[in-house]
Amino acid sequence: MHIPRLYTPQMITQGAELAISGQTAHHVAHVLRIHSGAAVQVFDGEGSEYHAIVKTIKRSEIILEIAEAIAVQPESSLDITLLQGITRNDRMDLILQKAVELGVNTIQPLWTQRSQTHLKGNRLEKRFNHWQGIVVSACEQCGRATIPQLATAINYSDWMNKQKTSGFRLLLQPNSKTGLGTLKKPDEEIQVLIGPEGGLNPDEEVLAIAAGFTGVNLGQRILRTETATLATLAGIQTLWGDFN
Repeated sequence: MHIPRLYTPQMITQGAELAISGQTAHHVAHVLRIHSGAAVQVFDGEGSEYHAIVKTIKRSEIILEIAEAIAVQPESSLDITLLQGITRNDRMDLILQKAVELGVNTIQPLWTQRSQTHLKGNRLEKRFNHWQGIVVSACEQCGRATIPQLATAINYSDWMNKQKTSGFRLLLQPNSKTGLGTLKKPDEEIQVLIGPEGGLNPDEEVLAIAAGFTGVNLGQRILRTETATLATLAGIQTLWGDFN
């Protein structure tokens, strides 16, 4: 029987009661249609997870009785940062969801020259909150108890200019002569840079190479940005991570 998993940023204490309100409470009561006495699991996003029983369901709040702790799944042995050129809404949502499932630790959205929109102010805040919701939901679904860091979107050139040349840096580049499978397993953070629809422009690729990124390809076919991201992450986990 499937047991729903719920995220809360609150401290969770075994044997105590925990009140959850807002969108999560609405989802439990009106979407999942969970009733009092039902079993759930609740996690704090920092690696702790507990069994719990729904004690009370109110209009905008649920009360949980926290039971014993759960032995959580280990995180990937790889420290992966995804540097993703911002794509159209539905594609970006898919990329974020699947990147979480594939074990990424950090996601840095980048406004590139070929990103179709550059949001600011309230519109950017609204989009960020939406993306954060995608990340949390993906953790609830896939069993991760640690929520990956989602960084605030910034311009590509600004990010490049602020970073030191460090880490194992990969740039997905269809015309590269280097295949992902030819590289040796790194012993440091892996940074994966992938452009939006249409890829990075030539100047952006030059900037990436100067910053220490190595161009790699995934074979002879040209992949859509969302396919390229998922294939690269799955390839990395297969070669060096927990798919191996």
